[in-house]
Amino acid sequence: MSTYKIYLVEDENNLSEVLKAYMEKEGWTVNVFDNGDDALAAVKEPPHLWVLDIMLPGTDGYQILKGIRENEGDVPVIFISARDQDLDRVLGLEMGSDDYLAKPFLPQELIIRAKKLLSRVYGEQTNEHKKVELNEYVIDPEARTVTDQENSNQHVELTTKEMDLILLLTEDIGKALSREEIIEKVWGENYFGSERAVDDVVRRVRKKMPRIHLETLYGYGYRVLSS
Repeated sequence: MSTYKIYLVEDENNLSEVLKAYMEKEGWTVNVFDNGDDALAAVKEPPHLWVLDIMLPGTDGYQILKGIRENEGDVPVIFISARDQDLDRVLGLEMGSDDYLAKPFLPQELIIRAKKLLSRVYGEQTNEHKKVELNEYVIDPEARTVTDQENSNQHVELTTKEMDLILLLTEDIGKALSREEIIEKVWGENYFGSERAVDDVVRRVRKKMPRIHLETLYGYGYRVLSS
């Protein structure tokens, strides 16, 4: 397993956007549901972790948790709620949730809880040499390979600089890097050429990996997004 897929069920748009951003910084793929009915319909395609609000439009969190346990078995679930903390905690744990956070909470607290839970359920993953799955590409830093799952796991032929660039930008999904930072880390501190070299390599990577969301930050640099 190279990256985690998270289902976030939260009807407060501001909160869901913040939590999604924090989780994507960890390199996780995040699907957001803003109502219980859509979330319940997704239980047949399980993620690695559910982050589940209790109070939702339509189907509530307890009903979704019941559906998760009936369809997915032991997929971990973190409940979040602003209601009666003690009651929700007890009911959630009795029904099979793995952890509980009472609102309001710091986003980083959720990340810490999620990391511990994912590590316990799926085993330790280190960032070093961790494969990355992104838009049906599998990027293997140790083997320095990219395979295209959408095209029968065909090998994507990249030059050394193209590989160095995609490995750098996928180390921390969503993190923006300036052209100067990319030059220093890919070409080295002693490089005295034009920063246009970065743009040329980005252009070639986009052509060879068209489903990669490699975003240009005008006047600054680039970043790779999860979707």
